Amino acid sequence: MQTLEGSQAAAGLRFAIVVARFNDFVTERLLVGALEALEAAGVEPADQTVVRVPGSFELPIAAQRIAETGRFDAVVCLGCLIRGATPHFEYIAQAVSNGLTAAAAATGVPMAFGVLTTNSAEEALERAQPGPANKGYEATQAGIEMATLIVRLGDAAGEVDA
Repeated sequence: MQTLEGSQAAAGLRFAIVVARFNDFVTERLLVGALEALEAAGVEPADQTVVRVPGSFELPIAAQRIAETGRFDAVVCLGCLIRGATPHFEYIAQAVSNGLTAAAAATGVPMAFGVLTTNSAEEALERAQPGPANKGYEATQAGIEMATLIVRLGDAAGEVDA
């Protein structure tokens, strides 16, 4: 039996990080975590691109366009939605989740979901603290693992065809 899985060693792979500016007091901390995860995985700064968008709602379209360029092995999407008094939170959260799922399916490029959906700013800040528990770090680890898995799946397909 053959088992394929990704790894956290991603030297030579290219990553885009799309980060929302809205709630930047949280998203900038998520970005720091994401960059730390890429560094830990051996990804050179030249293989990292940060793209800023106005808010989380804009993440899916930017992520899909980035993936369509063929220049990146994975796209990490970072945002922060904080529940308010209206249903707006639910609409945006669902749209972003569905949009990123559709973008990944349409392009075949992994989209790591690093969009916080919290009840308060305090909860958001707890999830954006420095270190490996930072949700930007965790999302990037998922993106790294999926990017390396996709490479291995491509290699495995070549072995089957050979």
